[in-house]
Amino acid sequence: MRLGAEVYVIMSKAASRLIHPKFMEWATGNPVVTRLTGNIEHIALAGEGEGKVDLVLVAPATANTVSKAAHGICDTAVTAVVASALGSRIPVVLVPSMHASLYKNPAFQRSLALLKEMGVEVVEPRWEEGKAKIPPITEVVEKVVDLLERRDQFKGLKFLVTAGPTIEPLDMVRYLTNPSSGKMGFALVEEAWRRGGQVTLIKGPTNSTYNPPPGVKAVEVVTTKEMYDAVDEEISKNSYDIIILAAAPLDYGFSHTYPYKIPSGTSTLEVKLEPRPKISMSIRKLAPKAFFIGFKAEYGVSDEELVKKAYERLEEADMDLIVANDLSRKGCGFRHDTNEVFIIDRECRIVHVPLSSKREVAKAILDIAAERMRLKG
Repeated sequence: MRLGAEVYVIMSKAASRLIHPKFMEWATGNPVVTRLTGNIEHIALAGEGEGKVDLVLVAPATANTVSKAAHGICDTAVTAVVASALGSRIPVVLVPSMHASLYKNPAFQRSLALLKEMGVEVVEPRWEEGKAKIPPITEVVEKVVDLLERRDQFKGLKFLVTAGPTIEPLDMVRYLTNPSSGKMGFALVEEAWRRGGQVTLIKGPTNSTYNPPPGVKAVEVVTTKEMYDAVDEEISKNSYDIIILAAAPLDYGFSHTYPYKIPSGTSTLEVKLEPRPKISMSIRKLAPKAFFIGFKAEYGVSDEELVKKAYERLEEADMDLIVANDLSRKGCGFRHDTNEVFIIDRECRIVHVPLSSKREVAKAILDIAAERMRLKG
């Protein structure tokens, strides 16, 4: 409130026994919600428009509240507000506080990890007297202020993001593809949108259903040529400020597609692969002024070799940033919720992001992009 925020308080039954709700109403000047009733509607968490809160802070967050929030249980005013915020993609900050044994419980840790994957920010506790205690309040305030300041970081800027694999058909039922899940691209879409960007997503066929945030335009494609054409068309019609190629389009496809199902039992079937258009090599020609971020995946290489090959690709395609990862490493790459990456810029400055959730990797990429764009002018 001292920094200009308007605060609404939602209290659990246990909190109401420690601090009287009337005190919080007096302190904030707003009604306090203590029960799961229609009274929480004044916060207007669900839906868009005026009145929607900008952030939900749960401090302290007990093991009970964290576990319920992770699984969509909303049987209290607090968990209902968190569930509504997550459904509306409003930022949520949790400050866990509890006994050490509860914090280290495997089920609790899975719940905490699940919430982090959903984009929830967690302020880590300080450890004292065998307990996970709330850290200094200044740390909590700094986290809240940082999130609120970043929400307009890319306001007015247009993003084009590609995600997922492509498919190259052999016949009507068989095809060539790769295991890309699109999770990295989706995390970038979410983070760019959260920071005020106007985002267009070009998405290849993934096994999971992804619902983009409100206002995000999604273009569905199947083949590499379709993805190339969609990127070309979008850039031709719109002036994009930031282009991120997080998809994994196939470099090769079959030279001939059979318009039927090839009969089973054929002893030998010879097929020929031919190159497909390289999307990354066309971006700079299509959008010479855009800030261009690409990805480079390798398999079973050293850190030095990974960075070297990525930087060569950056120079070849005239990128501003490139994100490199080694698919052979545990927890990295396709279908995983985590990744370990090296982010390299034009001056070959390198930022290593150790194994983290793809949401955290997306944050790191966009933090660096924002900094480099300021330097670029």
